[in-house]
Amino acid sequence: MTDTVAAPEAPAQAAPRPPVPPFSHEDAVRKVRMAEDAWNSRDPARVALAYTPDTRWRNRSEFLNGRAEVEAFLSRKWARENGYRLIKEIWAHAGNRIAVRFAYEWHDESGQWFRAYGNENWEFDEAGFMAVRHASINDVPIAEAERLFHWPQGPRPADHPGLTALGL
Repeated sequence: MTDTVAAPEAPAQAAPRPPVPPFSHEDAVRKVRMAEDAWNSRDPARVALAYTPDTRWRNRSEFLNGRAEVEAFLSRKWARENGYRLIKEIWAHAGNRIAVRFAYEWHDESGQWFRAYGNENWEFDEAGFMAVRHASINDVPIAEAERLFHWPQGPRPADHPGLTALGL
């Protein structure tokens, strides 16, 4: 009688994350809204799953590598940025890349409100996971009365205006 050793299982391939490149305009718009909705969930583990395991980021002056670093970064971010609400808007797209502009509002622990304005450049792998993200962001202090993002925590309602309609 001979013992047989089972061959190790190959790592499971992640199912594609549609839409996948090359992006049509409609696909790119949908990808942007999916990212906005995920970020508005403020769930670092959920958001990190949209990125490749070896994703590379530049976020302001921080450089991150891999999902674990992304998840830890987002945990720190949302622990500090209270009342976070985000709107993203497509700027341009081609092939496997999407450029986005965005604004989000948040307040610190003292109650000071900010509106952060930024731009992101995204590059996706063939399965629709984001492999590279470059973000440039500026925070501007605002008075609470200047806030424009008033929906309940979570995804932006479909009837809430976007950045262009808000004049941002």
